Amino acid sequence: MAAVRGAPLLSCLLALLALCPGGRPQTVLTDDEIEEFLEGFLSELEPEPREDDVEAPPPPEPTPRVRKAQAGGKPGKRPGTAAEVPPEKTKDKGKKGKKDKGPKVPKESLEGSPRLPKKGKEKPPKATKKPKEKPPKATKKPKEKPPKATKKPKEKPPKATKKPPSGKRPPILAPSETLEWPLPPPPSPGPKELPQEGGLSTILGYASSECPPIGMESHRIEDNQIRASSMLRHGLGAQRGRLNMQTGATEDDYYDGAWCAEDDASTQWIEVDTRRTTRFTGVITQGRDSSIHDDFVTTFFVGFSNDSQTWVMYTNGYEEMTFHGNVDKDTPVLSELPEPVVARFIRIYPLTWNGSLCMRLEVLGCSVAPVYSYYAQNEVVATDDLDFRHHSYKDMRQLMKVVNEECPTITRTYSLGKSSRGLKIYAMEISDNPGEHELGEPEFRYTAGIHGNEVLGRELLLLLMQYLCREYRDGNPRVRSLVQDTRIHLVPSLNPDGYEVAAQMGSEFGNWALGLWTEEGFDIFEDFPDLNSVLWGAEERKWVPYRVPNNNLPIPERYLSPDATVSTEVRAIIAWMEKNPFVLGANLNGGERLVSYPYDMARTPTQEQLLAAAMAAARGEDEDEVSEAQETPDHAIFRWLAISFASAHLTLTEPYRGGCQAQDYTGGMGIVNGAKWNPRTGTINDFSYLHTNCLELSFYLGCDKFPHESELPREWENNKEALLTFMEQVHRGIKGVVTDEQGIPIANATISVSGINHGVKTASGGDYWRILNPGEYRVTAHAEGYTPSAKTCNVDYDIGATQCNFILARSNWKRIREIMAMNGNRPIPHIDPSRPMTPQQRRLQQRRLQHRLRLRAQMRLRRLNATTTLGPHTVPPTLPPAPATTLSTTIEPWGLVPPTTAGWEESETETYTEVVTEFGTEVEPEFETQLEPEFETQLEPEFEEEEEEEEEEEIATGQAFPFTTVETYTVNFGDF
Repeated sequence: MAAVRGAPLLSCLLALLALCPGGRPQTVLTDDEIEEFLEGFLSELEPEPREDDVEAPPPPEPTPRVRKAQAGGKPGKRPGTAAEVPPEKTKDKGKKGKKDKGPKVPKESLEGSPRLPKKGKEKPPKATKKPKEKPPKATKKPKEKPPKATKKPKEKPPKATKKPPSGKRPPILAPSETLEWPLPPPPSPGPKELPQEGGLSTILGYASSECPPIGMESHRIEDNQIRASSMLRHGLGAQRGRLNMQTGATEDDYYDGAWCAEDDASTQWIEVDTRRTTRFTGVITQGRDSSIHDDFVTTFFVGFSNDSQTWVMYTNGYEEMTFHGNVDKDTPVLSELPEPVVARFIRIYPLTWNGSLCMRLEVLGCSVAPVYSYYAQNEVVATDDLDFRHHSYKDMRQLMKVVNEECPTITRTYSLGKSSRGLKIYAMEISDNPGEHELGEPEFRYTAGIHGNEVLGRELLLLLMQYLCREYRDGNPRVRSLVQDTRIHLVPSLNPDGYEVAAQMGSEFGNWALGLWTEEGFDIFEDFPDLNSVLWGAEERKWVPYRVPNNNLPIPERYLSPDATVSTEVRAIIAWMEKNPFVLGANLNGGERLVSYPYDMARTPTQEQLLAAAMAAARGEDEDEVSEAQETPDHAIFRWLAISFASAHLTLTEPYRGGCQAQDYTGGMGIVNGAKWNPRTGTINDFSYLHTNCLELSFYLGCDKFPHESELPREWENNKEALLTFMEQVHRGIKGVVTDEQGIPIANATISVSGINHGVKTASGGDYWRILNPGEYRVTAHAEGYTPSAKTCNVDYDIGATQCNFILARSNWKRIREIMAMNGNRPIPHIDPSRPMTPQQRRLQQRRLQHRLRLRAQMRLRRLNATTTLGPHTVPPTLPPAPATTLSTTIEPWGLVPPTTAGWEESETETYTEVVTEFGTEVEPEFETQLEPEFETQLEPEFEEEEEEEEEEEIATGQAFPFTTVETYTVNFGDF
């Protein structure tokens, strides 16, 4: 600014020199004219000096007593009470001449930093020009706090000049000066306002600087780039001082939620090495993440260095600038530097704090290092021309519309439903025939935005839409094959309400949970029905798979009731899942860096598993028994899918990065079982696996939930290949169509694989897909009313599912189901010939059969009596002639249909049908004993109540002629 104001004066002097070429004047000017000419320009540059303008002496050096008094102030002191300058004094100093600035600003630069001599002489007077016009602008905020800023003008200069921990006062950096390092910074924009009281401390909602974060929260800044003067203990070291760092499962362990210094009176600091020349523009601070402690820093100094030895403190022109920090432990606060500073190291000196000295921070800065820098050689650079920015709800809708217009033949935009606030949950379908399910084509889905503040997945899916559309038009063979053979569904925002809340704060300024839940307060990820408990309870009772299936479990009725406590978004998602036969999918999240696969719910191990685990631990072996309790039947397949994404990701499998918030649960592989990492109930992954055919995984893409826009190109390159590779896995395994002998597709047929206790169902068109690892499998298809069919299928390592079609023949299962329904659908006991019955069981069986035979004899007698009372004229004319007065009382032998008749049909359980024709009116005792062995293999036990009901029905429909009764008995020989 000083250079701008000096330009008119310089032009004036050049004009005067132009009048005197070679020292010879061309026009004679009097002394009065020259003086009047110069006074006119000077009057425009500065106002008339006031009479009370008096040259003020430089502030005295701080003494140890003053320094100790300030550092030992009460924790939690209100911002601005430690080292603020009164507005009156700032105005006076702003109007002083060049004499005031000479002693305030050091002319020498940092060690090892070349500096031009002329600039060193010109900058002190130039720095005096800024405060003249800026006090009214910069003191607007402090004027609202007049008691704090105007009552102690004499005591504040010494308080603001605290020494750094080395005990040697470093040079003071004026805000108008930009440090010149061996690499000069790019031309900086126009100078900003210079506040006269503290820094530009801004709470949430203030516009951020033009420079992005350097990567403290995203972990691009590694642990060895962060140092501190001390730490309270290892779990509160400097590496824990990252913005939004979360405490571990147990507080006060090795993974706590902030950097905390030792409790002593010495000056503490935390330092960040950017490893390159950086243009710093601001600092974002935050308190300690804790449910017990309430620790945060209220005021602090900022220093810069190029070698970490010589430090220059940031000043406001006459003293070290005090920046105001936090007023609570969770809300991030931006402290913006009035003038950028170019350096390599930045250091924060806390002055006052609440509770213990603990803080988390992020630094804003732009790299000015050249491309040949060592640390910039391996950085990822985006090559795709895509829309790399954050999209609001309207922007997202507009972008999806544009993509649909660019590729109308392969895209379709539709809605899953509406959110709590009425915002539509948009989805985009990408396929060669959008809008229809093609026979044999698998369906894939990517979802994001389950938590509204985790926005990286949202932007990646919007970028993926653009990429697939443009690459398909450009003829990319990989993309064309993927689009033509797969029906892809992309849902960028499942929680649009939460995103709007988080987006109001913007990147870096929302806390960890802001926007995570829906408008109704639900966590969508954990709001699905708990089907794990249903399945595990049935397994403990040995009901699987006879009474409870091991796949496609129904949703409990209490969950489907209108008054059930279920979020609006989850109802829409469940309806969407049931409508489309998805095969594979993933949900994109943030806050961690790993791939999580089911189960997400922890299962309590049985006593046998606990005993086996204890014995294994005693032998020094792994506790596999307990681990298996958390694994799905498709555990090996889930690991394959998780590794396919993690291995293609550019940073997910780098073991030196460790975990974002705590230890690395993946062991450097980037994948982990959800129940072992973060056990939760009712997750979308477990529900999708147990209720549908879809294998669902969770991708946690980075430590920063809401990355800056400048991070999006880098994150796109990190994830692009992994996203495409995972989509291609939907074509791994087996696929086919299940039909009957007439070629009619059979829906809801079950496809089971030997050795994997989890099946899949066929779609409405009879087609199915089963993701399997490479190998040889025995696959069986069975459906109700059809004879099962089995075959061997081979799965190769190459992408491309093996075709395995099934043709099922009809069986007598329909009649079997009717008989079972008559028996109340109770379990039918199996008779195993290899295990003969005990005498007690045999006697019980004989008594039961004798009782049934007696009931049948009584039924026939009642029917006979009913026919005799009706008279002979009720006999139908088509029947053969019979005696009209009496009926034959002789018992004819029971006619048994030979095994070669059509009544014998083979079923899945080796059953046959026995047809019995009865004649006569009563059963003699000796005949009953002959029939007992024939009914020893009777399967369904009938009770007296049911027989009485049958008797009443048959009496009501009795006929007045000799009758023939046909009874069907089903005998199970499945275990013979």
